[in-house]
Amino acid sequence: MPKQRTIKSAIKFNGIALHSGMNVNLQVLPAKENTGVIFRRVDLPDKPEIKALYSNVGDTRNSTALNKNGVTISTIEHLMCALYMAGVDNACVELDNQEPPILDGSSKIYYDALKQAGFLEQNADQQILEIRKEVAFTDPKGNTASLKPYPQLKIDFSIDFPSLVVGYQRFNNTVDERIFEEEIAFCRTFTEKTEIERLQALGLIKGGSLDNAVVLDGDKILNDSGFKTPNECVNHKVLDAIGDLYTSGHRILGELKASKTGHYHTNELLKKLFSDPANYQLV
Repeated sequence: MPKQRTIKSAIKFNGIALHSGMNVNLQVLPAKENTGVIFRRVDLPDKPEIKALYSNVGDTRNSTALNKNGVTISTIEHLMCALYMAGVDNACVELDNQEPPILDGSSKIYYDALKQAGFLEQNADQQILEIRKEVAFTDPKGNTASLKPYPQLKIDFSIDFPSLVVGYQRFNNTVDERIFEEEIAFCRTFTEKTEIERLQALGLIKGGSLDNAVVLDGDKILNDSGFKTPNECVNHKVLDAIGDLYTSGHRILGELKASKTGHYHTNELLKKLFSDPANYQLV
């Protein structure tokens, strides 16, 4: 039976948060067996903690945000993806604001730092979430996300954007450490230029820039360096999905199939999955 893992030593980060635009200090600390991933707001009285679980997700507009007892920790998905793919079961994430630093807009910096810190095998057995029955969630627009049995983590994700430089893209593959490093880890968050004003009016992306996001403008990419890979946009959606799936609290054996979906759909899908014990088992 594989054992749970945590990191050997603390890792520190500093940077601008994507949506709040605030400067944030964050550190990932080792945690004991069966802790899972805990976020701790060290800037608030009593340093409140929220466990990174789907049931604690309070907002899915443009990011995944935890909310409990009036405390919010938003945009957790990139760090959660890095923790999942690095094989970290237990960690405490301390931050002095409500949102982790966006860094370069991908998971790569977090992931590389976790691997450099190294891992400590713990005494408790690891439990894997095995999908036993297909579950699906469809929004009013007809966009659907589903989970069904599969012996590995597999993701089939498609997007279709008005931007001529993106259009239709699809990722359809199993996701292991090699595939993650070669195709997914470095893929950055993205938006269309026409969306920026709307998002800013909502009080979002105050910290967004060409240093941490890909900006699309019709048939052009405003970033001088262009895409890091032709399918960077859909691959980033896969990155987000992995981070959101980790709010299940476990690594997953199953196939996620999604078309034009996002944080909201994955959260609703997990709610549906856990609503019936016949849908899954821990192995």
